[in-house]
Amino acid sequence: MAARAIWKGTLQIGRIALPVKLYSGAVERLVHFRMLASGRAGAKARRREPVEQHMVDPHTGDTVEYSEIQRGYQVPEGFVILKREELAKLEPKASRDIELTAFVSPLKLSPEWFVRPYVLAPDGHSETYFALVKALRESGREGLARWTMRKIEYHGVLRAEGDYLMLVTLRHSEELEGSQGLKAPEGRGLTEKERKMALQLIEAFSGPFDPATLRDSHREKLLALVEAKARGKKPRLHAPVSKAASSDLEAALGRSLKAAGASRGAAHEPSHRKEKRSA
Repeated sequence: MAARAIWKGTLQIGRIALPVKLYSGAVERLVHFRMLASGRAGAKARRREPVEQHMVDPHTGDTVEYSEIQRGYQVPEGFVILKREELAKLEPKASRDIELTAFVSPLKLSPEWFVRPYVLAPDGHSETYFALVKALRESGREGLARWTMRKIEYHGVLRAEGDYLMLVTLRHSEELEGSQGLKAPEGRGLTEKERKMALQLIEAFSGPFDPATLRDSHREKLLALVEAKARGKKPRLHAPVSKAASSDLEAALGRSLKAAGASRGAAHEPSHRKEKRSA
């Protein structure tokens, strides 16, 4: 199925206005459930039909209509009530412009700054678009951008990825906390032997990055369960086995190194030996 644009806008660079389409660069593959009535025997109109959610008065149990709901911000003295018209006046001004504010050297930001990737594709004539992609790639620079989409203000980084532009949203500075407020780790320092064993363990597990290994195994098992039950089968379910933590660091490192060596040896064992052993 062809990708569908989720938003259209104009990339503004000085006096250049470049029409673009925004596509999701990542898609969440969550398994969604519907909340159903249990369908108990004898219950009327409760044959596994979807249930509805309502706002309820906690004291009376009565349903509260949307028109009767107010928005409040809690302060020590109680709640400050904010009217809908007041909130509407504070909303960002609607715009279709993605404004490039600066071109900078590649940002060396820690991972928590990045939120979501989008692909910016040309909307119409693409000569100027691909000229920008090529210029960004050759310059080694990235663009800082800001825009408003669906009443929300965004900041992001514009990058050249292959033949297209990638726009990655950034968190606002006030959202980041990092390790601030955490106590410094406690405990004794590593012995020289433990330090060397830890380095050996890292080396034993070193290897190339394979994106194909980043799979959601829980989702796959869940969908397999749904498919099996839909076919009328009763699958066997196995609870995950938790591994006990060890307080002896040196012994735990030794066991890990031994297991890593065995695993790597099996991976590099010639195929004819594996076949002979399995026979």
